[in-house]
Amino acid sequence: MGLLDKLSGWLGLRKKEVSVLCLGLDNSGKTTIINQLKPAHTPEQERVPTIGFNVERFKSSSLSFTAFDMSGQSRYRNLWEHYYKESHAIIFVIDSSDKLRMVVAKEELDTLLSHEDIHSKKIPLLFFANKMDLQDAMSSVKVSQMLCLESIKDKPWHICASNGIKGEGLQEGLDWLQGKVQTLETIIPPLQS
Repeated sequence: MGLLDKLSGWLGLRKKEVSVLCLGLDNSGKTTIINQLKPAHTPEQERVPTIGFNVERFKSSSLSFTAFDMSGQSRYRNLWEHYYKESHAIIFVIDSSDKLRMVVAKEELDTLLSHEDIHSKKIPLLFFANKMDLQDAMSSVKVSQMLCLESIKDKPWHICASNGIKGEGLQEGLDWLQGKVQTLETIIPPLQS
């Protein structure tokens, strides 16, 4: 690390690095949302099912995010837990029009919250009730009720209605996440030199 990097770090000018897991069932819109959050000049990923995971980077006004876009297919969900320990925040994407699989999404969320690497952390959880543009979409309030989010007492959480294709609701969620991560700054380890 050069002198300018060290100086900007000491002065607080360098953006803090934050590791974020982007989780949710397959076809919920995780990759579409991450593509919307990336800088405009960054090539967009194809809208095909993620196999394993993708690593993407994007920035907010004061944080630099490294997002692990994890596959939501059932055979890959067991990979999620290998990334819990190093995460500073979690984005959980729900297809708000998929009423049939809402129970599966709740089961996966419950498994996540009870995992030893998450249970004891005060990790911020951002939920996107995605695909609000579809006719059968449930409101974010209804999604919150179906996932029993009000029972999460030991972690800060927030739910946003979103349309990943148009980018609607994403900035609100990112602003909330940035504020929570900065409030809980002690969970972010210092940058390695």
